[in-house]
Amino acid sequence: MQTSVQAKIPPLSDEPTRELSEFIASIRYEALPEPVVARTEELFLDWLASALAGRSARPTAALEHFAALMGPSTGASEMLTSRRRSSPFFAALVNGGSSHVVEQDDLHNSSVLHPGTVVFPAVLAAGQHAGITGRQFIAAAVAGYECGVRVGEFLGRSHYKIFHTTGTAGKLAAAAGVAHVLKLDAEQTQHCLGSAGTMAAGLWEFLRDAADSKQLHTAKAAADGLMAAYLARDGFTGARQILEGKQGLAAGMSSDADARWLTDGLGSRWALAETSFKFHASCRHTHPAADALLALMQENRLGADDVKRVTAHVHQGALDVLGPVTDPQSIHQSKFSMGFVLALIALKARAGLADFTEPSLQDRDVRAFHDKVKMVLDPEIDRAYPRRWMGRVTVETTDGRTIEKRITSPRGDPDNGLSRGELEDKALRLAQYAGGATDDELKGLVARVWRLRDEKDVRDFLPAL
Repeated sequence: MQTSVQAKIPPLSDEPTRELSEFIASIRYEALPEPVVARTEELFLDWLASALAGRSARPTAALEHFAALMGPSTGASEMLTSRRRSSPFFAALVNGGSSHVVEQDDLHNSSVLHPGTVVFPAVLAAGQHAGITGRQFIAAAVAGYECGVRVGEFLGRSHYKIFHTTGTAGKLAAAAGVAHVLKLDAEQTQHCLGSAGTMAAGLWEFLRDAADSKQLHTAKAAADGLMAAYLARDGFTGARQILEGKQGLAAGMSSDADARWLTDGLGSRWALAETSFKFHASCRHTHPAADALLALMQENRLGADDVKRVTAHVHQGALDVLGPVTDPQSIHQSKFSMGFVLALIALKARAGLADFTEPSLQDRDVRAFHDKVKMVLDPEIDRAYPRRWMGRVTVETTDGRTIEKRITSPRGDPDNGLSRGELEDKALRLAQYAGGATDDELKGLVARVWRLRDEKDVRDFLPAL
């Protein structure tokens, strides 16, 4: 099974959106390699726990209130945070927003896409409504990941500079997953992608003033992708070349799009298996430097007081996303501050959920170390990105030494992964964080996810409160 991005760009298809649509419609559980099935279960557990961890956040509460005002008060689809039921649309909306709050959901490197936070809420909501089996759920999730990753890669680096790819490509990822739940054929799937693509949006400007837009991006990607699929089922048409067309997504949102990536290795390269788990509770652009600094300090037995200055050598994407956050004023904004994250690493040897707090924002030691950190563009790291997220830090010590550490894969990447035991521990911490589930409930969730392929349906993951 090929799981890594090919070094050479594949040949151009005459109709890449059509070919991608045909592939999405053709996916069957029985044809999936075992490692892909197992990784889907692991990613689903990681997403479930992330959704529970966002339960008490203000953006989640606002989305729940909106759902209560606008949506039905009953339905087959679970809003995991409140444990109420609603229509698939509003369940996808709430769960999609909640699962992106604590910055612990998965990421695919080369597409710079968070696929789980848009695919799983949409597929779960539609799957509970349709009464699908666990195997059908797995196949639909794979369809969503495979589509979303390729669209993200197709849009290229220029797209990510302005647009949050999870809000744009993520909308098509959710649409593809639900199209598979609804058993749409290739023609209907192509119309579904056309409708999802014309709704695609999500701008990075929110980082400058700590707005809640990032959760809105994932909420709307999940819900609008679901809507596009349901509309296509009933004959609603969408642009057939929404991706590569002259006035399509790439034309308006990218200067380096390459349509060949849309059909990259369909059926042989499984992009879902390339997806990484997030180890630290912060923006993934901070992780390579965080891992490098942690290793450097441990190997050289340094404490925070031994460090005079830290230089994080990064790719351009990190500068684009983290650069605007120069003085973090909120917990969420602190997760996008390289200085803040590296201060936690230096002072606590970790950057976990419980470390991003209001007291930490005011902590003098954290702020003092924050001011010691700077980022610089590293040509080698930038050339490798986004296929590889390499990390390198240079530390000047108070006794006059200069020490450097380089890593090639951050913790959680497929070649530096987390075991199922570690994923269970992470899920337990996430569930405990906001009281999203009791320990016994979480253990039940874990057991059910590990047997997902044998589940007769995917309804009722949590009891009503």
